[in-house]
Amino acid sequence: MDSPFPKSSSSPGEGRIIVDILPNHTSTLRHISYQYPLKLISPSPKVDQASVLVFLLSYGGGLVGGDQVNLSIEVQSGAKLSIVTQGHTKVFQSVSPDVVTRQKLRVNIEKDAALCLLPDPVQPFENSIYEQIQVFNVAVGASLCLLDWVTHGRSARGENWSLTRWIGRNEIWAPDIANPSKSRLLVRDNIILDSKERSAQLQTLQDSMYKHAVVGTLILRGPMMKKTGEFFLSEFAALPRLGARDFRSAERREKEAATPQLPIERWRTTRLAREKESNLLWSAARVRGCVIVKFGAATVEAGRNWIGSMLLQGGSIEQEFGEQALMCIR
Repeated sequence: MDSPFPKSSSSPGEGRIIVDILPNHTSTLRHISYQYPLKLISPSPKVDQASVLVFLLSYGGGLVGGDQVNLSIEVQSGAKLSIVTQGHTKVFQSVSPDVVTRQKLRVNIEKDAALCLLPDPVQPFENSIYEQIQVFNVAVGASLCLLDWVTHGRSARGENWSLTRWIGRNEIWAPDIANPSKSRLLVRDNIILDSKERSAQLQTLQDSMYKHAVVGTLILRGPMMKKTGEFFLSEFAALPRLGARDFRSAERREKEAATPQLPIERWRTTRLAREKESNLLWSAARVRGCVIVKFGAATVEAGRNWIGSMLLQGGSIEQEFGEQALMCIR
């Protein structure tokens, strides 16, 4: 019996999102489509929403070995889009080494448009094989906030970087000023976690992670992210350096300790104590107009609390995209 419904023109795992802007300068969802195992949900818009919100999901709460996801996103001029998840993106084990779970994301962000991608971390299960490629084409004046992080697996089941292979690649492209018809690669951030191919110094993948349960990368670019990017750079510059000496006299230290601290100083003091307690290491650098932050923490919760606290203190994410954009890191 023939189906009364028209055949889909998309392949399994394919999805597309197009966000536009209305005459009243409110962002709106112009198109959204998806095929299993990908699932996309956008709540009903609010009158005062700062950006369009889309949940990036998968049926059954994870990706089964061999699943292929291809998502295309267009954020048109002046529009804003926030993408979140409803929990860790679980990657189930592969039945054989040649069964690879893949997820590809290709994004175009036009002039004065912005994308905030702050999902929950990827959680690869034991014996899983996963490859993720995310390519962002950003026009002049476009803004991007991208968080890409991965955990050590299911600690309740004794997993500790028990995956077979995890590959994550993020690329940022922008128009070439000398030749606007061509694009120029600004950033290519590549992470390979492989339990099979090890060096003589680090026999296991667990050894190379130095007791970290989560590692991540945050990439910030564009005018809307300038304030947050400068905040990360200034806080990194203020970190105590290895081997640094305190040349203050005992009297001066006592005097400064008794002096009331500003709110940002109190917050920094508390944050530094928590970083030390949770073995949290991080760095920040400016690379071709982008600010790139790398971090790792002894527990997933410590990593979540740290990145959430930093982005909240930075200020511009909630201001530009609304508090909904931060729901995965609170």
